[in-house]
Amino acid sequence: MGKTSSTSVWITMQKKKRWPLMILLFLSVSTVGMILVRSAFDSCSISGNGCGRFVVEKQDSSDVKIRSADPLGFMKSKLVLLVSHELSLSGGPLLLMELAFLLRGVGAEVVWTTNQKPVEADEVVNVLEHKMLDRGVKVISAKSQKAIDTALKSDLVVLNTAVAGKWLDAVLKDNVPKVLPKILWWIHEMRGHYFKADLVKHLPFVAGAMIDSHATAEYWKNRTHDRLGIKMPKTYVVHLGNSKELMEVAEDSFAKKVLREQVRESLGVQSDDILFGIINSVSRGKGQDLFLRAFHESLEIIKETKKHEVPTMHAVVVGSDMSAQTKFETELRRFVQEKQLQKVVHFVNKTMKVAPYLAAIDVLVQNSQARGECFGRITIEAMAFKLPVLGTAAGGTMEIVVNRTTGLLHNAGKEGVLPLARNIVKLATNAEMRTTMGKKGYERVKEMFMEHHMSHRISSVLREVLQHAKVHSRTTK
Repeated sequence: MGKTSSTSVWITMQKKKRWPLMILLFLSVSTVGMILVRSAFDSCSISGNGCGRFVVEKQDSSDVKIRSADPLGFMKSKLVLLVSHELSLSGGPLLLMELAFLLRGVGAEVVWTTNQKPVEADEVVNVLEHKMLDRGVKVISAKSQKAIDTALKSDLVVLNTAVAGKWLDAVLKDNVPKVLPKILWWIHEMRGHYFKADLVKHLPFVAGAMIDSHATAEYWKNRTHDRLGIKMPKTYVVHLGNSKELMEVAEDSFAKKVLREQVRESLGVQSDDILFGIINSVSRGKGQDLFLRAFHESLEIIKETKKHEVPTMHAVVVGSDMSAQTKFETELRRFVQEKQLQKVVHFVNKTMKVAPYLAAIDVLVQNSQARGECFGRITIEAMAFKLPVLGTAAGGTMEIVVNRTTGLLHNAGKEGVLPLARNIVKLATNAEMRTTMGKKGYERVKEMFMEHHMSHRISSVLREVLQHAKVHSRTTK
């Protein structure tokens, strides 16, 4: 912090802004709140320039404090087992971790188990497990007797994603019928290959299914009936919400300015340049290839029309895996090189610290393909930062983005490339539209997609599931 002329003024600023502490917090904010992966993040452009690093101070663990008005307060002292198919930086595990911390915050006893763990030591798994331990979440082996005992004693079991269904028969075996009545199955998938009997055969018999969007719930209802001939259990649609930590970042203009300048400097993007960002794990289903084609097409449109005075446009792809060298990522980089876009297209390693990039970009592109996102947490996070969203007209995105009000929608697939390119041009050439859509998106988040909205929605689900388990336990005695 810069020096001040008066100690009293300095203290007043500390109380009012708390920005030194907030900056440290901001750099650790993730899609699930305050989850630290490492003490820095690397960002590199495809040309190899502009690598930067932010140093992050580790957050101290704190005692669990129960908020009297918390809608999840009734979960105090309840034993909850959370079963995740994996522990990674993907959306499903991170959402389950957020639920774990919400439950710990009201005094629940929370136990975590991961069904599929890497054979070799994994840095991400190690750091995430330690983060949970620091927050009072117990971590146990998925295939241990302790996991079986915990499932039988627990008040609630949450299976996270369809793939977690493998754990039931593999571990519980003959005990499966005893546990099914207290299982809440949290489903995030929108892909057809998850509809396999060995994964979801027990789905009709659990206490309930919790799904992130109406589009996904309808898809699961139809697909399980048509493909497997089974009926969904009682299904609850629970839209997600932004954490209080992320909202603090999004609503602090000074912190956003600092983050914006730092990230842009690391990428080689000037303050007046326009930066379009796509923030997802790099895969064909997330549509980074079609986004880059649309971005290139938008540059060609502007060049050909010569009607627009447009600052330099950049695109950043956040979610790469530099070490994996996948075929798809190689295709992306080859396309950038062939079109000579190295100076304006940047690739950044996947990270849980999305706040700096949301502060740095001017427009979020949510380009998930096929049936789209189950929900798309990054979309509401971007709207919290008053960013307009260019999204595919599919899946959960259509339940978040109001077309022509908080953003612009385009079709999925190759036929959506040109419409997306035109939408990029619209926003690049109209600062007022960007600002207006961003403000409308922020208002929508405040009305519908805050942490307390999510907590209330989840609390009503958990109450019903606990009641279901209680009634069933009486009838079986």
